[in-house]
Amino acid sequence: LFKFRAEVTDEHKQKFVTELKKLKSLPCVKEQRLVVGGASITDPIERSKGFEFALLSFHEDRAALEEYQKSDEHHSTYMFPYKEDLMRYDFEVDEADEHLLGFLPLAASKVA
Repeated sequence: LFKFRAEVTDEHKQKFVTELKKLKSLPCVKEQRLVVGGASITDPIERSKGFEFALLSFHEDRAALEEYQKSDEHHSTYMFPYKEDLMRYDFEVDEADEHLLGFLPLAASKVA
């Protein structure tokens, strides 16, 4: 979860999101499964605690997660100097539940 300082412009935030989405091309991201979400639609909005964007990424194992965390691309010049707060929560998914986290194919790919 990402929270910017109040003076950060919307244009800067959009550039951050654009750059963040590029992380899916890192080899340590499993099957390019990385999603950036925002802005919060939580109701009431106060429950979002000011966080504006979220990132969910999938990795084959802890070693791949560590590689992702250490990558130069991960350390964004668009976030860290401008952040008010950042929350990270890493977790493992039971192998039996992995299928529940699959991404649906794009509708366009079904068109012949």
